[in-house]
Amino acid sequence: MRIAIFILITILFVSCKKELPAENAVARLNNQYLSKQDFQAYLPSNYTYDDSIQLRSSIINNWATNELLLEKAKLNVGDEQEDIDKLVENYKKELLIERYKEALLNKLLDTVVTESDIETFYLANKDIYRLSEDLVRVKFILFDKKLKNADEFEKLFKSDDKQDLEELNDRKLELKSFNLNDSIWVSYKSVTNKLPFLLEEDKVKKEKFLKKEDSLGVYLVAFKDVLYVNETAPKSYVEPMVKKMILHKRKLDLFKDIEKSLLSEAVKNKKFEAY
Repeated sequence: MRIAIFILITILFVSCKKELPAENAVARLNNQYLSKQDFQAYLPSNYTYDDSIQLRSSIINNWATNELLLEKAKLNVGDEQEDIDKLVENYKKELLIERYKEALLNKLLDTVVTESDIETFYLANKDIYRLSEDLVRVKFILFDKKLKNADEFEKLFKSDDKQDLEELNDRKLELKSFNLNDSIWVSYKSVTNKLPFLLEEDKVKKEKFLKKEDSLGVYLVAFKDVLYVNETAPKSYVEPMVKKMILHKRKLDLFKDIEKSLLSEAVKNKKFEAY
């Protein structure tokens, strides 16, 4: 495929060579010319005058280099020319088909993925969503050791009372660092990046509370829930992946339906027969 792409690009360069008056060209190689119009086509849309000066030499040299390479290739490829022609033709076909498919997707593919779609797909494929790392639902705070009423913060942090949690949230400006949302699953590794002292702990457990003091201050950490490697990933954590898989499946199903319809219509109209 890469060879075919390179060949096609070379052909596009060759399409720029024309026998035309020199006054309408920016470069000549033997009796071939690079026209001003084709030269302009290679300049990016947002280029500046200074950019064009710098790009001019590069574009012209690339054109000439490809012309010279093609000249040598024609002399040396010999019997392989037929194979190259086939590669180019096949690539052109693939490119046209892919563009047609893309147009069909934009027009026909249903890209709306509902919560019900996600739930159904997730439940039907739970076994494939195995964790490759530990996940946790955790909250933590870090405050200065010299902070007044530090015991008050610990009391609020440990409380499950809604009003206490709201008060803690209201006072978060007094904290050096915090995460008070323990409803979201995150990787344990990302937590240890923020709280390196956790690496010294044994395997993290659900509802585990930790208090740690260092030069930065006092840490309070509470794990609300834990999932370990190879356990089933929670739906909320894999939801983006589920959406992608649903859309991918829809694409495949759409193409299968289109291909089946095309063949059926061709047979019906006696355009296609398999011997």
